[in-house]
Amino acid sequence: MTSHDAVELIDGNYRSRVVLTCEHAGSTLPAPWSWPKADLRLVGTHWSCDLGADALTRNLAEALGAPAVLSRFTRLLVDPNRPLDSDTLFRSEADGLPVELNASVETAERERRIRGYYEPYHATATTMVQRSDAEIVFGIHTFTPIYEGDARSIELGVLFDQEEDLGNALVTHLQDAGFVAAANEPYSGKAGLAYSPVLHAEQFNRRALEIEARQDLVVEPDFAARLVVALQGFFS
Repeated sequence: MTSHDAVELIDGNYRSRVVLTCEHAGSTLPAPWSWPKADLRLVGTHWSCDLGADALTRNLAEALGAPAVLSRFTRLLVDPNRPLDSDTLFRSEADGLPVELNASVETAERERRIRGYYEPYHATATTMVQRSDAEIVFGIHTFTPIYEGDARSIELGVLFDQEEDLGNALVTHLQDAGFVAAANEPYSGKAGLAYSPVLHAEQFNRRALEIEARQDLVVEPDFAARLVVALQGFFS
């Protein structure tokens, strides 16, 4: 295992069929930044990280013996699952209110965050994929059960862009395992919302998928354990 302020690499079998990425694992706002008082409402919520994604990634990496890369910083500092030209690389609003941390991200501040956190995360993911024989780069994310007042009934989403056959096969596998799963829900990989796994897969002619697990469920040990077993069965 190796780590940096921006990223943690869990070593594994680089001949595994799959390697794992977790872009929103961390909730830490590193020094010298500190939370503005108005942003304390966001700390520990889905706005600061993907709740349950860190543990799911670690447990799946252990089950598969697969390498994994995890972020160690809050997505509100800079979002590694977005391209550099994204409007939400530095999120300006959450729950209808301004994110004060990002009220004025000018050129020097932008470069400081990108060079210090975004680029080291992606450099580590690139090295992991390049070193591996993995067929699949699998991103692990979670989603809030209620978003802007709307309840979400699905339990799992499988995001993909080009990999329709592989993505739909995983959806069917998860449904057969007893989960309420859907393709490209509650976000679509075809809209660029599986940016990081797709980026690193395409660099080395691999295949990319991303899972979205509902946060209120994946933090429950029994649900998470069933999900790890199901994913292990698909990727082994």
